[in-house]
Amino acid sequence: MLYPNWADIFDAITGLDPDAEAMVQGDRRISWGEFEDRAARLAGVFQRFGLKPGAKMSLFLYNCTEYLELTYGAFKGRLVSTNVNFRYQTEEVRYLVQDAEAEALVFHGSLADRVAGLGADAPPYLIQIDDGSAPLLEGAVWYEDLIRDAEPARPIPRSGEDLLMLYTGGTTGMPKGVMWRHGDLFQAISYPAYVAAGMAVPSSIDQVVAITAQLRESKTSPVMLSAPPLIHGTALFLALSVFLRGGRVVLLAERHFDAHELWQQVETEGVSDLAIVGDSFARPMVRALEEREAQGAAADLTSVRVISSAGVTWSQTTKAALRQRSDNVILLDMLGASEGGPFAVSMTPPGEQPGDTASFRIADGVVLLDDDDREIAPGSDRVGRLARKGTAPLGYFKAPEKTAETFRVIDGERYTIPGDYAKVAADGTVTFMGRGSVCINTGGEKVFPEEVEEALKLHPAVIDCNVVGVPDQQYGEAVTAVLQLHPSGGDISDDDLKEHVKTQIASYKRPRHIVRVSQLFRSPTGKSDYRIARETALKALGMD
Repeated sequence: MLYPNWADIFDAITGLDPDAEAMVQGDRRISWGEFEDRAARLAGVFQRFGLKPGAKMSLFLYNCTEYLELTYGAFKGRLVSTNVNFRYQTEEVRYLVQDAEAEALVFHGSLADRVAGLGADAPPYLIQIDDGSAPLLEGAVWYEDLIRDAEPARPIPRSGEDLLMLYTGGTTGMPKGVMWRHGDLFQAISYPAYVAAGMAVPSSIDQVVAITAQLRESKTSPVMLSAPPLIHGTALFLALSVFLRGGRVVLLAERHFDAHELWQQVETEGVSDLAIVGDSFARPMVRALEEREAQGAAADLTSVRVISSAGVTWSQTTKAALRQRSDNVILLDMLGASEGGPFAVSMTPPGEQPGDTASFRIADGVVLLDDDDREIAPGSDRVGRLARKGTAPLGYFKAPEKTAETFRVIDGERYTIPGDYAKVAADGTVTFMGRGSVCINTGGEKVFPEEVEEALKLHPAVIDCNVVGVPDQQYGEAVTAVLQLHPSGGDISDDDLKEHVKTQIASYKRPRHIVRVSQLFRSPTGKSDYRIARETALKALGMD
Protein backbone atom coordinates (compact mmCIF):
# COMPACT_ATOMS: atom_id res chain seq x y z
CA MET A 1 0.00 0.00 0.00
CA LEU A 2 1.28 3.47 -0.92
CA TYR A 3 1.93 5.85 1.99
CA PRO A 4 3.61 8.81 0.30
CA ASN A 5 4.17 12.40 1.28
CA TRP A 6 2.38 14.74 -1.09
CA ALA A 7 5.45 16.94 -1.57
CA ASP A 8 7.42 13.93 -2.80
CA ILE A 9 4.66 13.15 -5.32
CA PHE A 10 4.46 16.73 -6.61
CA ASP A 11 8.24 17.03 -6.83
CA ALA A 12 8.38 13.89 -8.97
CA ILE A 13 5.60 15.11 -11.28
CA THR A 14 7.36 18.49 -11.68
CA GLY A 15 10.41 16.67 -12.99
CA LEU A 16 8.43 15.33 -15.98
CA ASP A 17 7.89 18.76 -17.55
CA PRO A 18 8.51 21.88 -15.45
CA ASP A 19 7.01 24.06 -18.22
CA ALA A 20 3.60 22.36 -18.10
CA GLU A 21 0.93 24.60 -16.60
CA ALA A 22 -0.21 23.87 -13.06
CA MET A 23 -2.52 26.78 -12.16
CA VAL A 24 -4.50 29.57 -13.83
CA GLN A 25 -6.41 32.44 -12.25
CA GLY A 26 -7.37 35.43 -14.34
CA ASP A 27 -4.24 36.63 -16.14
CA ARG A 28 -1.96 34.66 -13.85
CA ARG A 29 -0.52 31.43 -15.21
CA ILE A 30 1.89 29.32 -13.14
CA SER A 31 3.91 26.41 -14.48
CA TRP A 32 4.74 23.29 -12.53
CA GLY A 33 8.33 24.51 -12.27
CA GLU A 34 7.23 27.84 -10.78
CA PHE A 35 4.79 26.03 -8.52
CA GLU A 36 7.57 23.84 -7.12
CA ASP A 37 10.07 26.73 -6.84
CA ARG A 38 7.66 29.01 -4.94
CA ALA A 39 6.65 26.14 -2.64
CA ALA A 40 10.33 25.40 -1.96
CA ARG A 41 10.96 29.06 -1.14
CA LEU A 42 8.01 29.00 1.26
CA ALA A 43 9.49 25.94 2.94
CA GLY A 44 12.72 27.94 3.25
CA VAL A 45 10.76 30.77 4.90
CA PHE A 46 9.24 28.33 7.39
CA GLN A 47 12.69 27.01 8.24
CA ARG A 48 13.97 30.57 8.75
CA PHE A 49 11.03 31.26 11.07
CA GLY A 50 12.08 28.20 13.07
CA LEU A 51 8.82 26.33 12.43
CA LYS A 52 9.37 22.66 13.13
CA PRO A 53 7.66 19.67 11.46
CA GLY A 54 4.12 19.49 12.78
CA ALA A 55 3.77 23.25 13.30
CA LYS A 56 0.34 24.58 12.25
CA MET A 57 -0.21 27.27 9.59
CA SER A 58 -3.71 28.73 9.15
CA LEU A 59 -4.86 30.01 5.74
CA PHE A 60 -7.38 32.88 5.99
CA LEU A 61 -7.76 33.39 2.26
CA TYR A 62 -10.12 33.68 -0.64
CA ASN A 63 -9.47 31.40 -3.61
CA CYS A 64 -6.06 32.16 -5.05
CA THR A 65 -3.06 30.37 -6.49
CA GLU A 66 -1.19 31.24 -3.28
CA TYR A 67 -3.54 28.94 -1.35
CA LEU A 68 -2.27 25.94 -3.29
CA GLU A 69 1.35 27.18 -3.18
CA LEU A 70 1.11 27.43 0.60
CA THR A 71 -0.38 23.94 0.81
CA TYR A 72 2.50 22.56 -1.27
CA GLY A 73 5.00 24.61 0.74
CA ALA A 74 3.58 23.17 3.97
CA PHE A 75 3.95 19.69 2.53
CA LYS A 76 7.58 20.42 1.67
CA GLY A 77 8.37 21.83 5.11
CA ARG A 78 6.34 19.16 6.94
CA LEU A 79 4.01 21.80 8.37
CA VAL A 80 0.29 21.22 8.92
CA SER A 81 -1.90 23.61 6.91
CA THR A 82 -5.37 24.42 8.23
CA ASN A 83 -8.30 26.31 6.68
CA VAL A 84 -10.10 29.39 8.06
CA ASN A 85 -13.43 30.48 6.54
CA PHE A 86 -12.99 33.92 4.96
CA ARG A 87 -16.45 34.92 6.19
CA TYR A 88 -15.40 34.52 9.79
CA GLN A 89 -15.25 37.58 11.99
CA THR A 90 -12.50 38.24 14.52
CA GLU A 91 -13.87 36.09 17.34
CA GLU A 92 -14.41 33.12 15.02
CA VAL A 93 -10.88 33.52 13.63
CA ARG A 94 -9.58 33.73 17.18
CA TYR A 95 -11.25 30.41 18.02
CA LEU A 96 -9.83 28.70 14.92
CA VAL A 97 -6.21 29.81 15.28
CA GLN A 98 -6.21 29.10 19.02
CA ASP A 99 -7.83 25.70 18.60
CA ALA A 100 -5.34 24.81 15.85
CA GLU A 101 -2.42 26.18 17.90
CA ALA A 102 -1.37 28.02 14.74
CA GLU A 103 2.12 29.46 14.68
CA ALA A 104 1.59 31.26 11.36
CA LEU A 105 -1.45 32.93 9.78
CA VAL A 106 -1.58 33.88 6.10
CA PHE A 107 -4.34 36.32 5.12
CA HIS A 108 -5.53 38.58 2.32
CA GLY A 109 -5.19 42.31 2.92
CA SER A 110 -8.97 42.73 2.72
CA LEU A 111 -9.22 40.56 5.86
CA ALA A 112 -6.52 42.45 7.78
CA ASP A 113 -8.98 44.26 10.06
CA ARG A 114 -10.17 40.93 11.48
CA VAL A 115 -6.58 39.79 12.01
CA ALA A 116 -5.77 43.09 13.71
CA GLY A 117 -8.60 42.43 16.17
CA LEU A 118 -6.79 39.31 17.41
CA GLY A 119 -4.29 41.46 19.25
CA ALA A 120 -2.03 39.38 21.48
CA ASP A 121 -3.90 36.21 20.42
CA ALA A 122 -2.53 36.44 16.87
CA PRO A 123 -0.06 33.72 15.87
CA PRO A 124 3.62 34.72 16.08
CA TYR A 125 4.03 34.93 12.29
CA LEU A 126 1.61 36.98 10.18
CA ILE A 127 1.94 36.87 6.38
CA GLN A 128 -0.18 39.26 4.30
CA ILE A 129 -1.05 38.74 0.63
CA ASP A 130 -1.39 42.07 -1.13
CA ASP A 131 -4.75 42.26 -2.89
CA GLY A 132 -4.58 46.04 -3.22
CA SER A 133 -7.11 46.67 -0.47
CA ALA A 134 -5.06 47.50 2.62
CA PRO A 135 -1.61 48.63 3.77
CA LEU A 136 0.66 46.15 5.50
CA LEU A 137 -0.70 45.25 8.92
CA GLU A 138 1.63 46.10 11.78
CA GLY A 139 3.59 43.00 12.69
CA ALA A 140 2.96 41.29 9.33
CA VAL A 141 5.25 40.71 6.34
CA TRP A 142 4.37 40.74 2.67
CA TYR A 143 3.97 37.32 1.08
CA GLU A 144 5.76 38.17 -2.17
CA ASP A 145 8.69 39.78 -0.33
CA LEU A 146 9.19 36.55 1.62
CA ILE A 147 9.22 34.44 -1.52
CA ARG A 148 11.51 36.82 -3.42
CA ASP A 149 14.09 36.97 -0.64
CA ALA A 150 13.99 33.29 0.37
CA GLU A 151 16.32 30.55 -0.73
CA PRO A 152 14.52 27.35 -1.80
CA ALA A 153 14.64 24.83 1.01
CA ARG A 154 16.76 21.80 0.40
CA PRO A 155 14.84 18.52 0.15
CA ILE A 156 14.39 16.79 3.50
CA PRO A 157 13.21 13.30 4.40
CA ARG A 158 9.43 13.35 4.67
CA SER A 159 6.79 10.90 5.76
CA GLY A 160 3.35 9.72 4.75
CA GLU A 161 2.55 10.22 8.44
CA ASP A 162 2.72 14.02 8.00
CA LEU A 163 -0.62 15.78 8.40
CA LEU A 164 -3.04 18.08 6.65
CA MET A 165 -5.82 19.40 8.90
CA LEU A 166 -9.24 20.30 7.52
CA TYR A 167 -11.64 22.16 9.78
CA THR A 168 -15.27 21.17 9.38
CA GLY A 169 -17.83 23.83 8.51
CA GLY A 170 -19.30 24.02 11.99
CA THR A 171 -22.88 24.19 10.68
CA THR A 172 -24.31 22.71 13.89
CA GLY A 173 -21.49 23.20 16.41
CA MET A 174 -17.99 24.60 16.68
CA PRO A 175 -15.63 23.64 13.83
CA LYS A 176 -13.39 20.64 14.46
CA GLY A 177 -10.00 19.92 12.91
CA VAL A 178 -9.99 16.63 10.98
CA MET A 179 -6.45 15.22 10.96
CA TRP A 180 -5.53 13.53 7.66
CA ARG A 181 -2.22 11.72 7.27
CA HIS A 182 -0.76 12.20 3.79
CA GLY A 183 -0.85 8.48 3.04
CA ASP A 184 -4.47 8.10 4.14
CA LEU A 185 -5.51 11.18 2.18
CA PHE A 186 -3.87 9.71 -0.93
CA GLN A 187 -5.99 6.59 -0.54
CA ALA A 188 -9.15 8.66 0.01
CA ILE A 189 -8.54 10.85 -3.04
CA SER A 190 -7.76 7.82 -5.20
CA TYR A 191 -11.47 7.49 -6.00
CA PRO A 192 -11.96 10.79 -7.88
CA ALA A 193 -8.37 10.78 -9.14
CA TYR A 194 -8.19 7.26 -10.55
CA VAL A 195 -11.12 4.91 -9.90
CA ALA A 196 -13.83 7.23 -11.25
CA ALA A 197 -11.67 7.76 -14.34
CA GLY A 198 -11.40 4.01 -14.93
CA MET A 199 -7.74 3.74 -13.92
CA ALA A 200 -5.99 1.46 -11.46
CA VAL A 201 -4.78 3.08 -8.25
CA PRO A 202 -0.97 3.37 -8.37
CA SER A 203 1.09 1.66 -5.68
CA SER A 204 4.27 3.78 -5.96
CA ILE A 205 5.31 7.30 -6.83
CA ASP A 206 6.94 5.93 -10.00
CA GLN A 207 3.53 4.62 -11.06
CA VAL A 208 1.92 8.01 -10.31
CA VAL A 209 4.49 9.65 -12.58
CA ALA A 210 4.00 6.98 -15.28
CA ILE A 211 0.23 7.63 -15.32
CA THR A 212 0.86 11.38 -15.58
CA ALA A 213 3.24 10.83 -18.49
CA GLN A 214 0.66 8.69 -20.30
CA LEU A 215 -2.07 11.29 -19.79
CA ARG A 216 0.12 14.08 -21.11
CA GLU A 217 1.24 12.01 -24.09
CA SER A 218 -2.38 11.31 -25.00
CA LYS A 219 -3.31 14.97 -24.30
CA THR A 220 -5.93 13.90 -21.76
CA SER A 221 -4.45 15.52 -18.65
CA PRO A 222 -7.32 16.97 -16.62
CA VAL A 223 -8.04 20.70 -16.60
CA MET A 224 -10.25 21.30 -13.57
CA LEU A 225 -12.13 24.44 -12.75
CA SER A 226 -12.59 24.35 -8.98
CA ALA A 227 -15.59 26.62 -8.39
CA PRO A 228 -16.07 26.31 -4.60
CA PRO A 229 -13.71 27.93 -2.09
CA LEU A 230 -10.55 25.96 -1.39
CA ILE A 231 -11.45 26.14 2.31
CA HIS A 232 -14.00 23.43 1.42
CA GLY A 233 -12.71 19.87 1.40
CA THR A 234 -14.46 19.16 -1.91
CA ALA A 235 -12.57 21.92 -3.71
CA LEU A 236 -9.19 21.31 -2.10
CA PHE A 237 -9.24 17.53 -2.38
CA LEU A 238 -10.44 17.57 -6.00
CA ALA A 239 -7.70 20.10 -6.83
CA LEU A 240 -5.16 17.75 -5.26
CA SER A 241 -6.62 14.89 -7.31
CA VAL A 242 -5.92 16.88 -10.48
CA PHE A 243 -2.33 17.58 -9.41
CA LEU A 244 -1.91 13.84 -8.81
CA ARG A 245 -2.41 13.40 -12.55
CA GLY A 246 -0.17 16.33 -13.49
CA GLY A 247 -3.12 18.43 -14.59
CA ARG A 248 -4.04 22.11 -14.41
CA VAL A 249 -6.29 23.80 -11.83
CA VAL A 250 -8.32 26.82 -12.94
CA LEU A 251 -9.63 29.22 -10.30
CA LEU A 252 -12.27 31.89 -10.83
CA ALA A 253 -11.00 35.48 -10.47
CA GLU A 254 -14.15 36.87 -8.84
CA ARG A 255 -14.57 36.33 -5.10
CA HIS A 256 -18.32 35.93 -5.38
CA PHE A 257 -19.42 33.02 -7.52
CA ASP A 258 -20.25 34.20 -11.04
CA ALA A 259 -21.67 31.43 -13.20
CA HIS A 260 -21.11 33.49 -16.36
CA GLU A 261 -17.40 33.72 -15.51
CA LEU A 262 -17.38 29.95 -14.98
CA TRP A 263 -18.77 29.19 -18.44
CA GLN A 264 -16.39 31.73 -20.02
CA GLN A 265 -13.43 29.99 -18.38
CA VAL A 266 -14.72 26.59 -19.51
CA GLU A 267 -14.53 27.82 -23.11
CA THR A 268 -11.27 29.77 -22.79
CA GLU A 269 -9.29 27.14 -20.86
CA GLY A 270 -10.79 23.99 -22.38
CA VAL A 271 -11.93 22.81 -18.95
CA SER A 272 -12.43 19.04 -18.76
CA ASP A 273 -13.50 18.72 -15.12
CA LEU A 274 -15.81 20.97 -13.10
CA ALA A 275 -15.88 20.80 -9.29
CA ILE A 276 -19.07 22.19 -7.72
CA VAL A 277 -21.02 21.84 -4.49
CA GLY A 278 -24.53 20.73 -5.37
CA ASP A 279 -27.40 22.97 -6.33
CA SER A 280 -25.91 26.03 -4.65
CA PHE A 281 -23.61 26.11 -7.69
CA ALA A 282 -25.63 24.12 -10.25
CA ARG A 283 -28.74 26.34 -10.09
CA PRO A 284 -26.93 29.59 -11.00
CA MET A 285 -24.93 27.67 -13.61
CA VAL A 286 -28.15 26.55 -15.30
CA ARG A 287 -29.61 30.08 -15.08
CA ALA A 288 -26.48 31.50 -16.73
CA LEU A 289 -26.79 28.95 -19.56
CA GLU A 290 -30.43 29.91 -20.06
CA GLU A 291 -29.54 33.61 -20.11
CA ARG A 292 -26.82 33.05 -22.70
CA GLU A 293 -29.14 30.97 -24.83
CA ALA A 294 -31.81 33.69 -24.69
CA GLN A 295 -29.19 36.09 -26.08
CA GLY A 296 -28.26 33.66 -28.86
CA ALA A 297 -24.81 32.93 -27.38
CA ALA A 298 -25.04 29.36 -26.07
CA ALA A 299 -22.02 28.17 -24.08
CA ASP A 300 -19.69 25.59 -25.61
CA LEU A 301 -19.52 22.63 -23.20
CA THR A 302 -17.77 20.21 -25.55
CA SER A 303 -14.51 20.12 -23.54
CA VAL A 304 -16.25 19.15 -20.29
CA ARG A 305 -15.93 15.44 -19.48
CA VAL A 306 -16.84 15.33 -15.75
CA ILE A 307 -18.83 17.49 -13.36
CA SER A 308 -18.16 16.41 -9.75
CA SER A 309 -20.06 17.42 -6.65
CA ALA A 310 -20.07 16.59 -2.95
CA GLY A 311 -21.32 18.13 0.25
CA VAL A 312 -24.72 19.56 -0.79
CA THR A 313 -27.74 18.02 -2.52
CA TRP A 314 -27.49 18.09 -6.31
CA SER A 315 -31.02 17.73 -7.63
CA GLN A 316 -32.28 15.66 -10.54
CA THR A 317 -33.67 18.89 -12.04
CA THR A 318 -30.34 20.68 -12.42
CA LYS A 319 -28.54 17.49 -13.45
CA ALA A 320 -31.14 17.03 -16.21
CA ALA A 321 -30.69 20.63 -17.33
CA LEU A 322 -26.93 20.12 -17.65
CA ARG A 323 -27.42 16.77 -19.40
CA GLN A 324 -29.73 18.49 -21.90
CA ARG A 325 -26.84 20.72 -22.93
CA SER A 326 -24.12 18.07 -22.98
CA ASP A 327 -24.68 14.42 -23.73
CA ASN A 328 -21.02 13.51 -23.24
CA VAL A 329 -20.38 14.64 -19.67
CA ILE A 330 -20.21 12.31 -16.65
CA LEU A 331 -22.24 13.65 -13.71
CA LEU A 332 -20.44 12.43 -10.57
CA ASP A 333 -22.32 13.03 -7.31
CA MET A 334 -20.50 11.84 -4.19
CA LEU A 335 -21.82 11.57 -0.66
CA GLY A 336 -18.82 12.35 1.48
CA ALA A 337 -17.63 14.40 4.42
CA SER A 338 -14.53 16.10 5.78
CA GLU A 339 -14.07 12.83 7.66
CA GLY A 340 -13.82 10.74 4.50
CA GLY A 341 -15.71 9.05 1.74
CA PRO A 342 -17.22 8.52 -0.61
CA PHE A 343 -19.96 6.76 1.33
CA ALA A 344 -22.18 6.55 -1.71
CA VAL A 345 -21.90 7.57 -5.34
CA SER A 346 -24.31 8.57 -8.07
CA MET A 347 -22.62 8.42 -11.45
CA THR A 348 -24.59 9.32 -14.56
CA PRO A 349 -22.59 8.12 -17.59
CA PRO A 350 -22.67 9.94 -20.94
CA GLY A 351 -25.97 9.53 -22.74
CA GLU A 352 -27.95 8.52 -19.66
CA GLN A 353 -30.53 10.57 -17.81
CA PRO A 354 -29.96 11.33 -14.10
CA GLY A 355 -31.90 9.40 -11.48
CA ASP A 356 -33.90 10.72 -8.56
CA THR A 357 -32.54 13.42 -6.27
CA ALA A 358 -30.41 12.11 -3.37
CA SER A 359 -30.40 8.56 -4.75
CA PHE A 360 -26.97 6.92 -4.73
CA ARG A 361 -25.26 3.53 -4.98
CA ILE A 362 -23.49 2.40 -1.83
CA ALA A 363 -19.69 2.60 -2.15
CA ASP A 364 -17.29 -0.27 -1.58
CA GLY A 365 -16.51 -0.84 2.08
CA VAL A 366 -19.64 0.98 3.29
CA VAL A 367 -22.41 -0.56 5.41
CA LEU A 368 -25.54 0.68 7.18
CA LEU A 369 -25.60 0.48 10.99
CA ASP A 370 -28.46 0.86 13.45
CA ASP A 371 -28.16 2.83 16.71
CA ASP A 372 -26.77 -0.29 18.44
CA ASP A 373 -23.97 -0.61 15.83
CA ARG A 374 -25.59 -3.67 14.25
CA GLU A 375 -25.44 -3.95 10.48
CA ILE A 376 -28.74 -3.40 8.65
CA ALA A 377 -29.27 -5.69 5.69
CA PRO A 378 -29.95 -3.95 2.34
CA GLY A 379 -33.62 -4.08 1.37
CA SER A 380 -34.97 -3.92 4.94
CA ASP A 381 -36.38 -0.39 4.43
CA ARG A 382 -34.85 0.63 7.77
CA VAL A 383 -33.04 3.92 8.29
CA GLY A 384 -29.50 3.70 9.66
CA ARG A 385 -26.14 5.44 9.70
CA LEU A 386 -23.69 5.04 6.85
CA ALA A 387 -20.37 3.65 8.06
CA ARG A 388 -17.18 3.22 6.07
CA LYS A 389 -14.46 0.66 6.80
CA GLY A 390 -10.81 1.24 6.05
CA THR A 391 -8.90 4.42 5.25
CA ALA A 392 -9.86 7.29 7.52
CA PRO A 393 -8.40 10.33 9.28
CA LEU A 394 -6.64 9.92 12.61
CA GLY A 395 -9.52 11.78 14.26
CA TYR A 396 -10.38 15.27 15.44
CA PHE A 397 -7.65 17.51 16.82
CA LYS A 398 -7.89 17.79 20.62
CA ALA A 399 -11.34 16.17 20.66
CA PRO A 400 -10.94 12.57 21.88
CA GLU A 401 -14.61 12.11 22.83
CA LYS A 402 -15.86 13.27 19.43
CA THR A 403 -13.17 11.17 17.77
CA ALA A 404 -14.35 8.07 19.63
CA GLU A 405 -17.93 8.82 18.57
CA THR A 406 -17.19 9.27 14.85
CA PHE A 407 -14.30 6.84 14.38
CA ARG A 408 -15.59 3.68 16.02
CA VAL A 409 -13.99 0.30 16.51
CA ILE A 410 -16.68 -2.37 16.04
CA ASP A 411 -15.77 -6.05 16.28
CA GLY A 412 -12.12 -5.13 15.92
CA GLU A 413 -12.55 -3.03 12.77
CA ARG A 414 -12.39 0.77 12.57
CA TYR A 415 -15.32 2.56 10.96
CA THR A 416 -15.93 6.19 10.02
CA ILE A 417 -19.47 7.20 11.03
CA PRO A 418 -20.00 10.96 10.51
CA GLY A 419 -23.75 10.71 11.19
CA ASP A 420 -25.36 10.52 7.74
CA TYR A 421 -28.66 8.64 7.84
CA ALA A 422 -29.91 6.68 4.87
CA LYS A 423 -31.83 3.65 3.62
CA VAL A 424 -30.24 0.98 1.40
CA ALA A 425 -32.33 -1.04 -1.04
CA ALA A 426 -31.65 -4.67 -1.93
CA ASP A 427 -29.82 -3.59 -5.12
CA GLY A 428 -27.51 -1.26 -3.20
CA THR A 429 -29.39 1.95 -4.00
CA VAL A 430 -28.94 4.47 -1.19
CA THR A 431 -31.56 7.07 -0.34
CA PHE A 432 -29.89 9.77 1.72
CA MET A 433 -32.07 11.04 4.57
CA GLY A 434 -29.84 13.67 6.18
CA ARG A 435 -27.32 14.37 8.91
CA GLY A 436 -28.45 13.13 12.30
CA SER A 437 -27.18 16.24 14.07
CA VAL A 438 -29.89 18.34 12.38
CA CYS A 439 -32.65 15.72 12.50
CA ILE A 440 -35.95 17.10 13.87
CA ASN A 441 -37.98 15.06 16.36
CA THR A 442 -41.61 16.12 16.00
CA GLY A 443 -44.31 14.17 17.81
CA GLY A 444 -41.97 11.17 18.10
CA GLU A 445 -41.27 11.11 14.35
CA LYS A 446 -37.86 11.84 12.84
CA VAL A 447 -37.83 14.44 10.07
CA PHE A 448 -34.65 15.05 8.09
CA PRO A 449 -34.37 18.67 6.89
CA GLU A 450 -32.97 17.81 3.45
CA GLU A 451 -36.09 15.85 2.51
CA VAL A 452 -38.39 18.77 3.33
CA GLU A 453 -36.04 21.25 1.67
CA GLU A 454 -36.05 19.32 -1.59
CA ALA A 455 -39.85 19.11 -1.53
CA LEU A 456 -40.11 22.88 -1.02
CA LYS A 457 -37.58 23.66 -3.77
CA LEU A 458 -39.75 21.80 -6.26
CA HIS A 459 -42.23 24.69 -5.91
CA PRO A 460 -41.49 27.21 -8.69
CA ALA A 461 -41.73 30.17 -6.27
CA VAL A 462 -38.95 28.89 -3.98
CA ILE A 463 -35.34 29.86 -4.71
CA ASP A 464 -33.72 28.33 -1.62
CA CYS A 465 -34.59 27.15 1.87
CA ASN A 466 -33.37 25.60 5.11
CA VAL A 467 -35.54 23.56 7.44
CA VAL A 468 -34.98 23.50 11.20
CA GLY A 469 -36.79 22.49 14.36
CA VAL A 470 -38.09 25.05 16.89
CA PRO A 471 -39.55 24.33 20.35
CA ASP A 472 -43.20 23.25 20.40
CA GLN A 473 -45.24 22.41 23.51
CA GLN A 474 -47.33 19.76 21.78
CA TYR A 475 -44.83 18.12 19.43
CA GLY A 476 -41.51 18.80 21.14
CA GLU A 477 -40.18 20.36 17.95
CA ALA A 478 -42.02 21.96 15.07
CA VAL A 479 -40.74 21.70 11.50
CA THR A 480 -39.95 25.24 10.36
CA ALA A 481 -38.90 26.42 6.90
CA VAL A 482 -36.72 29.49 6.42
CA LEU A 483 -37.04 30.26 2.74
CA GLN A 484 -36.23 32.71 -0.01
CA LEU A 485 -38.85 33.24 -2.71
CA HIS A 486 -38.60 34.58 -6.23
CA PRO A 487 -39.62 38.27 -6.35
CA SER A 488 -42.74 37.22 -8.26
CA GLY A 489 -43.68 34.70 -5.56
CA GLY A 490 -44.80 37.14 -2.90
CA ASP A 491 -48.49 36.30 -3.36
CA ILE A 492 -47.90 32.62 -2.53
CA SER A 493 -49.45 31.91 0.87
CA ASP A 494 -47.91 29.83 3.62
CA ASP A 495 -50.80 27.36 3.24
CA ASP A 496 -50.04 27.00 -0.48
CA LEU A 497 -46.44 26.06 0.36
CA LYS A 498 -47.49 23.61 3.07
CA GLU A 499 -50.00 21.92 0.77
CA HIS A 500 -47.34 21.63 -1.91
CA VAL A 501 -45.05 19.79 0.53
CA LYS A 502 -47.88 17.40 1.43
CA THR A 503 -48.10 16.36 -2.23
CA GLN A 504 -44.42 15.33 -2.15
CA ILE A 505 -43.84 13.71 1.26
CA ALA A 506 -45.75 12.55 4.34
CA SER A 507 -47.98 15.22 5.84
CA TYR A 508 -46.33 15.13 9.29
CA LYS A 509 -43.12 16.37 7.63
CA ARG A 510 -44.72 19.56 6.29
CA PRO A 511 -43.53 22.84 7.86
CA ARG A 512 -45.73 24.12 10.67
CA HIS A 513 -44.04 27.52 10.40
CA ILE A 514 -42.85 29.42 7.34
CA VAL A 515 -40.29 32.20 7.78
CA ARG A 516 -39.52 34.29 4.70
CA VAL A 517 -36.16 36.00 4.18
CA SER A 518 -34.88 38.23 1.39
CA GLN A 519 -31.66 36.23 1.14
CA LEU A 520 -31.01 32.80 2.62
CA PHE A 521 -27.64 32.58 4.36
CA ARG A 522 -25.27 29.87 3.18
CA SER A 523 -21.59 29.37 3.89
CA PRO A 524 -19.20 30.37 1.08
CA THR A 525 -18.91 26.68 0.26
CA GLY A 526 -22.65 26.53 -0.42
CA LYS A 527 -23.46 24.50 2.68
CA SER A 528 -26.47 25.16 4.85
CA ASP A 529 -25.81 26.92 8.14
CA TYR A 530 -28.50 25.49 10.38
CA ARG A 531 -27.38 27.51 13.38
CA ILE A 532 -28.11 30.79 11.62
CA ALA A 533 -31.31 29.42 10.07
CA ARG A 534 -32.58 28.38 13.50
CA GLU A 535 -31.64 31.73 15.05
CA THR A 536 -33.48 33.49 12.21
CA ALA A 537 -36.57 31.33 12.74
CA LEU A 538 -36.60 31.80 16.53
CA LYS A 539 -36.30 35.57 16.18
CA ALA A 540 -39.05 35.78 13.54
CA LEU A 541 -41.36 33.63 15.67
CA GLY A 542 -40.64 35.61 18.84
CA MET A 543 -38.92 32.68 20.54
CA ASP A 544 -35.41 34.12 20.88
